Amino acid sequence: SALDPPPLGERLCSAEEATAGSGTYTRHGFIFSSLAGCLEKRSEDSGLPVVSVVRDAESQLLPDVGAVVTCKVCSINSRFAKVHILYVGSTPLKSTFRGTIRREDIRATEKDKVEVYKSFRPGDIVLAKVISLGDAQSNYLLSTAENELGVVVARSEAGVQMVPISWCEMQCPRTHTKDFRKVARVQPQFLQT
Repeated sequence: SALDPPPLGERLCSAEEATAGSGTYTRHGFIFSSLAGCLEKRSEDSGLPVVSVVRDAESQLLPDVGAVVTCKVCSINSRFAKVHILYVGSTPLKSTFRGTIRREDIRATEKDKVEVYKSFRPGDIVLAKVISLGDAQSNYLLSTAENELGVVVARSEAGVQMVPISWCEMQCPRTHTKDFRKVARVQPQFLQT
């Protein structure tokens, strides 16, 4: 799979498809990895993408302020939702980062009327934006106060994936029970199945 690091000397692609970047070399019209690590492909304006291999220690991606992350809700209370950050953009994280979505960061309007339990439930998959790096780098503060952000996947009591019916409600297709959520207007590139 794409997530497996290429072994040393693995043939990555044809030299016509890409330019050899750091951690790679070209031979006989092909690009090979010169070290074991993570394969990265960057599009360059000039045309050909640049292929490089990064050692694992350097390749740990960290959620950064402004990054859109996919996270899973672990627990909620009246003041905030606790989440685990799973992806930064579309890149899965190797280790778990914790995040908090505070009540006042759930949505942009009528913040004083927001109720956490009507926005998220444990198990929900949520798209959020990093607004600050939390205490000791272990707890990120996240916001869902944009239309594109919020719950993307939620399961009903019956265990069925619910369908968004408005920006604040989802419905179980099996039992037709409705639940309140802060629903994301999902952009197709963020759909994690």
